[in-house]
Amino acid sequence: MKYLLAGDIGGTKTILRLVAADSSELKTCHEQKYVSKNFPDLVPMVETFLAEARAQGTDFGQPTQACFAIAGPVVNNTSKLTNLTWNLDGDRLAQALKLKSTELINDFAAIGYGVLGLKEDDIHTLQAGVPDEDAPIAIIGAGTGLGQGFLIKQGDTFQVFPSEGGHADFAPRSELEFQLLKYLLDKHQITRVSAERVVSGQGVMAIYQFLRDRGIAQESPELSEIVGTWEKEAGRTKTVDPAAAISQAAQKGEDSMAVQTMALFVSAYGAEAGNLALKLLPYGGLYVAGGIAAKNLPLLTKNTFLDAFTHKGRMMKLLEDIPVHIVLNPQVGLIGAARRAAAL
Repeated sequence: MKYLLAGDIGGTKTILRLVAADSSELKTCHEQKYVSKNFPDLVPMVETFLAEARAQGTDFGQPTQACFAIAGPVVNNTSKLTNLTWNLDGDRLAQALKLKSTELINDFAAIGYGVLGLKEDDIHTLQAGVPDEDAPIAIIGAGTGLGQGFLIKQGDTFQVFPSEGGHADFAPRSELEFQLLKYLLDKHQITRVSAERVVSGQGVMAIYQFLRDRGIAQESPELSEIVGTWEKEAGRTKTVDPAAAISQAAQKGEDSMAVQTMALFVSAYGAEAGNLALKLLPYGGLYVAGGIAAKNLPLLTKNTFLDAFTHKGRMMKLLEDIPVHIVLNPQVGLIGAARRAAAL
């Protein structure tokens, strides 16, 4: 039996997991969540984590390998976190924690490894398609930004490749979306709009403000107060989450502006997922991850997402054969980090 460390490291919180690995499965021995800024570095956090595990009577040997998923860029196994003073180096971490090897990977790469370890109840299948286990797998996930990536089978394993596809151009498909594009160009005084600016948490807000400012939909007093507070707090710590409030109101169907906002968002999301699918033909499956999808499952299971996904002219039949899954497990990145640690 060997023991591994896995972590999902963000500027706000970090989740650590101790895993026992044998030839057939990975078993969680201990898991804990920490406020990242309470520690000067990852090393004392891991040391605290292991000490707490032993104090609770967890029986384990010295971990030998570790993989930490980082919410930010990773270059040559090093990462400087944008919202923390941490400068992480895999070799330094391995030496300080007495590990044989430690790897840092981008958090979306971790999701790529993680989809390989999902169980049946961890996903919701939107489109069964015609699966091909030897074909590429695509991942896309809207959250704070828009992550994209893909997996290619190599022998009995898959190699995960990152992508910056979320920063490709937003491609409007209707008169309303062309108006949205013009609105964003003018508002931000920019010369191009990325897909991420529309398909993400900030995109929900951009669409809502567009519909409000152009008088296309009527704002309710409840959402007006929440969104107004958020706008006044620009550049400061936010006390409200208007994107969540808008999506919740849309799911209840009681706020017409929220409904229109999320309908436009879901359609743009499906279209961008279809763009990714056209480039990769991922008959191994396209997985929609990120917090927005799982939290808005009732909206994504309507026809809007799949209609936009497959609406690619002569290529429609190709996309109808691609399996499309919504990832429901919010710890898919942690699962991926553990799987990657086991493979080191």
